[in-house]
Amino acid sequence: MATGGFGGGITLSGFFLGSSWIVGGLKMHIIIICTGNSCRSQMAEAWINFLAPGRIAALSAGTNPTGYVHPNAIDVMNEAGIDMGEFKSKSVSQFIDQEFDYVITVCDDAAEHCPTFPGSGKRIHWPFEDPASFVGSEDEVKDIFRKTRNDIRMKVDEFLRALSN
Repeated sequence: MATGGFGGGITLSGFFLGSSWIVGGLKMHIIIICTGNSCRSQMAEAWINFLAPGRIAALSAGTNPTGYVHPNAIDVMNEAGIDMGEFKSKSVSQFIDQEFDYVITVCDDAAEHCPTFPGSGKRIHWPFEDPASFVGSEDEVKDIFRKTRNDIRMKVDEFLRALSN
């Protein structure tokens, strides 16, 4: 099982994907932004770091962070073999002076309120519904979190394939 993540200070282990993302011997740096930094952006951070270890340094942040990672996000990622137990909800303001190769927003609100970062990083928008806003039984809510986890995994796989071309 993988543990931690860039946001938690522990490196994830995963699959080797070649070295096509390394430019001048440096890792590609990505920030994933949503409003609360409690679900979608945390899952995207975990997937990218898990699937491209040593090649990409991904982190996540929120425009208005909740201060916690949603327990259901932690649970469903654990089901997929990724431990997000040490992940923290972070503010985008912590990273405002850093350069990123990609700035990925995962909700419409974050896309509208995303700050400008220095450098020439590319902005990408991946609109995902917020699983934390779903109302239903415990099982129904957990299924929505699983669907979101799987949708994010598919988008990350697509992104990584595009980078390798």
